[in-house]
Amino acid sequence: MSKIYKALEKAEKERERVDHPPPSREGQEERKGESYELRPEVSKTEPWVSDRSLVSILQPGSLAAEQFRKLRTYLLRGKNSEFPKTVMVTSATNAEGKTFVSANLAAGIVQDLHAHALMVDCDMRSPQLSRWFGLSEDKGLSEYLAGDGKLDNLLKKTGVEKLSILSGGAVRDNPTELIASKKMETLIDELKTRYRDRYIIFDSTPLLATTEPEVLAKLVDGIIIVIKAGVTPRETVKQAIASLDKEKIIGFVLNGLEFKSSGLSTRYFGSNGYYYTYGYGYGKGKSNGESRWKKIFPFARKGGG
Repeated sequence: MSKIYKALEKAEKERERVDHPPPSREGQEERKGESYELRPEVSKTEPWVSDRSLVSILQPGSLAAEQFRKLRTYLLRGKNSEFPKTVMVTSATNAEGKTFVSANLAAGIVQDLHAHALMVDCDMRSPQLSRWFGLSEDKGLSEYLAGDGKLDNLLKKTGVEKLSILSGGAVRDNPTELIASKKMETLIDELKTRYRDRYIIFDSTPLLATTEPEVLAKLVDGIIIVIKAGVTPRETVKQAIASLDKEKIIGFVLNGLEFKSSGLSTRYFGSNGYYYTYGYGYGKGKSNGESRWKKIFPFARKGGG
């Protein structure tokens, strides 16, 4: 049994302990010999999150949250026999909304009755993902890959049920080499196979600005590309995906295009300041093997991130 396997098993037990904590002992005398970890109290109506852009959690009835559920359904209930269990979310350039999509997609996945999710912050240049959930960026992936930390001490519970995170950790001057290491490959393999109901979302750095996503793309099952509407030129996107395996591209999310509210959408979801558009996926034709575009997800929001 590998060290990673043992670490995941320990983390799973910890998850069960946190999901089913002991009864409140307020006003009672502490039982002798017992101790409990102090954690922020997690509200059932508003989970322990820091960033208000987590619409999948904080605005579950919104139009924006509904679009993340559609993307989740595409991943979990797709027509293909092999569903992508490891997904990299990236963009061509900075500030296109990849972390917004990563966090909300993961939060949407765990709302499925049978699915768990683990987010991995692969941005070891400027890690941000943990802060969305009110967690520190003290240690994480960079420490693990550099041999400075054990996985069971690095996996963190968020305030969202069934959702865990592996932070980016300390900023490193050799992130590409760490992502390309054998240890990273082994980590992904074990994370993927340990739990059949777990989906792993890798929040990566931009394609044109860094080398890491090109390396990581070879290790994951699928790739989602986030594009900032009205900002990122088509040619820039083409340049960004030129080095990727097109078979792995699940689709593109067009982010930040204002949605002209229709009576139907307002009736069902109200007006919440978020915006909606269509993304298109790139795949093989069924008969002749030629490339074709197909609509897969309709959603976006205003702003980057």
